[in-house]
Amino acid sequence: MNKNNIRIIPKLDIKNGTLIKGIGLEGLRVLGDPYDFAKKYYEDGADEILYMDNVATLYGTNNLTKFVKKTAKDIFIPLTVGGGIKNLKNIEKLLVNGADKVSINSEFVVNKKFIEEAVKNFGSSTIVATIESNKIKNEYFITTSNGRDLYKKNPVQWAKELEDTGVGEIILTSVNNEGLKSGFDVPIIKKISEIVKIPVIAHGGCGNIDHIINLIKKTNVTGVALASILHYASIKKKQNTFNLKTGNTNFLQNAHKNYKNIIKKIKNELRKNGIKIRYE
Repeated sequence: MNKNNIRIIPKLDIKNGTLIKGIGLEGLRVLGDPYDFAKKYYEDGADEILYMDNVATLYGTNNLTKFVKKTAKDIFIPLTVGGGIKNLKNIEKLLVNGADKVSINSEFVVNKKFIEEAVKNFGSSTIVATIESNKIKNEYFITTSNGRDLYKKNPVQWAKELEDTGVGEIILTSVNNEGLKSGFDVPIIKKISEIVKIPVIAHGGCGNIDHIINLIKKTNVTGVALASILHYASIKKKQNTFNLKTGNTNFLQNAHKNYKNIIKKIKNELRKNGIKIRYE
């Protein structure tokens, strides 16, 4: 069995200042104010927070500085921020404003030298690599730009290259499973989490707590990055609980049974199954 202390990490995808959620990194639905969700998850026992600017690579800039700065003042757990990071100045700006780590995908794929520069300047513990794994006709590839650009490189091979170049952690997103709530892509997660020695965070496909337990028991992940299972459970039926700005609010209010504290529930179930969690 996995002997790691598992981290529960809410993943908040942000577009134009609002929290969004989609399927396969597309078909995005507006959920509300990302800070409200981040604060709730912190209070509910999250181990870390992951902010991702969903359109940063497309538009060539990361616009999360104000969210990072506000979040860092009130939330005292590690904060990882990603999306559109293309140079050392981008990294420095996010760190100065309160990020603990930065997560990079697209620029690492097209510019391997940037990985070395980032690690040299800010240290391995600060630099996280995101891998977007995409399965097409039983063959795995990596993608960038939220699944839009395909590269003929196997995710397992790429994970090993990233480790060898010095990154401190990998966030592995299964594009095919993301948002479907049908379970994680256990085979590819297992291969990557066993071939590298650095921490691997799994993301994409979680629909219930059993999916998390199954993943942890069958792989060597050190954490799970969760979105749908947390976001929809955290939106109460009364619309004024969160600032729902636009989008299909009827869907949101009825999508899942509302748990008072979904993170606590997840951790309790993991503990019952003999799984170590980061913070008891």
